[in-house]
Amino acid sequence: MSKRNKTLIQFFEWYCPADGLHWQRFAGEVPFLIDLGITGAWLPPAYKGTRGAESEGYDVYDIYDLGEFDQKGSVRTKYGTKQQYIDAVNVARKAGLKVYIDVVLNHMGGAEEKEKIKVRKVDPENRLKFTSPVMEIEAFTKFTFPGRAGRYSKFQWDHQCFTGLDYAADRKENAIFSIVNDYGEDWEPMVHNEKGNFDYLILNDIETRNPAVRNELKRWIRWYYEMVPFDGLRLDAVKHINPAFFNEWLDYVRTEISPEIDVIGEYWLSDDLPVLLKYIEATNERMKLFDAPLHHNFSQASELKQKYDLRSILDVSLVTEKPNLAVTFVDNHDTQPLQSLEEFTEQWFKPHAYALILLREAGLPCVFYADLYGADYCDKNSRGKKKTIKIPPLAELPRLLQLRKDYSYGLQKDYFNDPHCIGWVRQGDPGIPGSGCAVILSNHPKKKGKIRMEMGKAFAGKSFHDFLNGASENVFVDNDGYGEFHCDASGVAVWVVQS
Repeated sequence: MSKRNKTLIQFFEWYCPADGLHWQRFAGEVPFLIDLGITGAWLPPAYKGTRGAESEGYDVYDIYDLGEFDQKGSVRTKYGTKQQYIDAVNVARKAGLKVYIDVVLNHMGGAEEKEKIKVRKVDPENRLKFTSPVMEIEAFTKFTFPGRAGRYSKFQWDHQCFTGLDYAADRKENAIFSIVNDYGEDWEPMVHNEKGNFDYLILNDIETRNPAVRNELKRWIRWYYEMVPFDGLRLDAVKHINPAFFNEWLDYVRTEISPEIDVIGEYWLSDDLPVLLKYIEATNERMKLFDAPLHHNFSQASELKQKYDLRSILDVSLVTEKPNLAVTFVDNHDTQPLQSLEEFTEQWFKPHAYALILLREAGLPCVFYADLYGADYCDKNSRGKKKTIKIPPLAELPRLLQLRKDYSYGLQKDYFNDPHCIGWVRQGDPGIPGSGCAVILSNHPKKKGKIRMEMGKAFAGKSFHDFLNGASENVFVDNDGYGEFHCDASGVAVWVVQS
């Protein structure tokens, strides 16, 4: 039996309403997602953050509080209650949709108690450069989780569990401080020398050299799986976490929980592919990575328009170098407007980018929630003025997903010969009736695209129509298996056999 394509969706965006209804919305959308051909859903962090019901989940407070305890001003999280979360996950998995949980193990914030600790201040642009001698400060480094009162875990985090922090409470000083603890006074080793050492990102940075911390995080992930069974992990900020920790932790996950757990890491570096490859080597291919360099190509192509050479769109990308370990995407919650990593793909180019990730054989594509459902939000600047952002749903996306689900199979042949017009064909899988397609796209606003491409002799005499745009004019494949396929200026067309 022929294998069907896998497709993920990131089922959230940064500005989802903090109404506590997101888990219920997800459960209600499961049939629609499956009908589109989505096979897995990456859900946002489900545990309590420092801002309670307003927190997106990346400012982690208590990893055992999935919306169950009255902590940080609320019981529920931004997305709902623990029971709503469990119910939604059960609905999805029962329907055959795999669930990926978002795991944030780099940092914690919102500690209840202060400790007197020894630290050294560091240069934020070169974390290996210390700008003070060892000194004593008071800092919020002791977590007691009084609302949970020891349920599920009695482990209490203190300064021995952290490598650094960004606030000295007694001095009322914001800076980056390296903590002197039993495991040294330096940062944990990273695979890259960005900022000297980019172990520290935000809040209280977790110290994974501490065996008690490693054991607690193993206990936690086992507890999580028993409480809310999942199929995959999306690991946040792996760039800032010692890869040796993940080697040990993921081996535990696959040995003690399930060998089938899929793992995707977020290593955000859009312009240095060799570093991503170095990280893959350091973790011995234990996880896939999001293809940030490919996303960078999409953003650049959308900005430069016809000045961008489409023949290079897949160059210097993870999907080209490590196709089985690349998770491809067009945008995500970090790249959308107003975010710190803002680098979005302009709307006109999104059909092109989605065709490139959904209709080719390499990579595991991940669709962004805002591109399927739209997003509408605003932000205030320092002068109190509002900036409104609207991301409209991409009209072509449901059809592109259906093309991936039903047509995009078989041998791939590329036609990347023109700087303004590229194309490829998928010659179909005999086990999937009707499969096979021809894809062509143009980035020139005044020139239509046209390429003669080989569908194969199995398609000789067949009439093809543009499934994506519904154009009335058909293309006929000749006796040698070739057809002359075309698209509009700055457009995309996907041709399939006329049924």
